[in-house]
Amino acid sequence: MKELEILLDKYWVIKDDDKDLFYRVKDSIPQFKTFLSDKLGYRILMNQHLIKLEKIPGSPQSFMGIKEFNDPIEYVLLCLLLMFLEDRSRDEQFVLSEITEFIQGNFMGKEKIDWTQYRHRKHFIKVLRFAQSMGMMTVNDGDDQKFAYHTETEVLYESTGLSRYFVRHFTSDIMDYSNVKELENAEWGDLNADRGVIRRHRVYRKLLMEPVVYSQGSDDADYDYIKKQRGLIENDFQRYLDYNLHVHKNGAMVVVPTEKNLQDTFPDTKAISDITLLFNGWIRLALGKGKLQINQQGGITMSRAAFDTLVMELKKDSGHGWSKEYREMQGSNLADNLIDYMESFKLLRSLYNGREIEILPLAGKLIGEYPQEYRQEHEKKEKQHGE
Repeated sequence: MKELEILLDKYWVIKDDDKDLFYRVKDSIPQFKTFLSDKLGYRILMNQHLIKLEKIPGSPQSFMGIKEFNDPIEYVLLCLLLMFLEDRSRDEQFVLSEITEFIQGNFMGKEKIDWTQYRHRKHFIKVLRFAQSMGMMTVNDGDDQKFAYHTETEVLYESTGLSRYFVRHFTSDIMDYSNVKELENAEWGDLNADRGVIRRHRVYRKLLMEPVVYSQGSDDADYDYIKKQRGLIENDFQRYLDYNLHVHKNGAMVVVPTEKNLQDTFPDTKAISDITLLFNGWIRLALGKGKLQINQQGGITMSRAAFDTLVMELKKDSGHGWSKEYREMQGSNLADNLIDYMESFKLLRSLYNGREIEILPLAGKLIGEYPQEYRQEHEKKEKQHGE
């Protein structure tokens, strides 16, 4: 994997984790620093302990959250943990009760933190484990998993000093922002967002960080830029990352070669990824039979009930090749899993609080089917079983 890909794929490169990788990335930065600053507007944070590429999205998306978190309170607890660690120097030790007391004293939500509540302790354990996985703190003695069952549990931690570099650097005080839009536009201020360098940075970021950039219509300045600058954009991505650019009527995407081993790409090795490819093929089949119609935006809109029916039809037809977990999963749970996964790759979106589902154009581009030999072997076994 190229060094630029490593910076894009990892949150940061920590010297203590891999000294050779740290210096290899450090030495390679001059080769792509201009691309990062001119085309993406990204800055590299580098010191004696880490190298971090600040990857700001072109537009915020729901799938860009921390995948280990599933409740807003976990983000609040993480921010409070970062505040606590801010005053802890590298190699400084502290205990769990110091953190829990700090959080209780500084939590400002409507619902107060109560460590006697199991769900609060469970959420916090998830945050502690995330901080450890990111290298911001280490366990010297004890097991914080026990905190879920015993509030008196004590654990000895040590700060690595990396937590102060976790949060994105802002050029102004974020306490002055009153809404998400102001936070989103913190880089640009009052400059025209649809012109010049701002639009270029936003477009490159979208293409790099989102599975697909969909056209929002004839007035979409970003998509117009992609169409007009297609050759230049593709040349940049091929030169620095060896990625191809695909531009269609309804969407544009950067396509990563199959031999690349990156995180969070589609398709991947997860069982739900295979099911998604089969489902996309099933949708194409239903279109061919006239059971579904494409809307003006190139998608397919249906009720949640109709979506669930399609999922169960697919399971009946192809479920024999799925993992045990999904073969035994109930219909509504299977559909929920599929919706969550497909939404994270902009293959569909939920409408009207989930009452309707829109299959998005990218789903028609990425489809899968069983090999003919497997189908034949399965049919043979079914026939023998029937006899």
